[in-house]
Amino acid sequence: MVAQNASPVPDRNRRAVRPHVPIRPLWLCRVCAAPWPCQPARLLLLMEYRRDRPGLSVHLAGCLFDATADLLALNPNPGPSPAELFERFLAWTRGRPGSGALDGES
Repeated sequence: MVAQNASPVPDRNRRAVRPHVPIRPLWLCRVCAAPWPCQPARLLLLMEYRRDRPGLSVHLAGCLFDATADLLALNPNPGPSPAELFERFLAWTRGRPGSGALDGES
């Protein structure tokens, strides 16, 4: 028996949403090839962790740790700049002073 909302023919107007996840060890987005976390990944992460900003920071700190090891192994000289990696993985999660919003929200 087919559910009432199920359609035997796929809806061709709907696009499958592909997650913006990193390709390791390059740490580029699997969908758009931008440095991960790309803008779509940031927005998805903000939605996923909307009620847990500390959890978002902990998750991304772990990603930063892993990315640092991966990127240094790929290209040790010169290695990735710690400041650039911090900006890429963590700085955007800080709230803007007085706005109550995260940097990824606009």
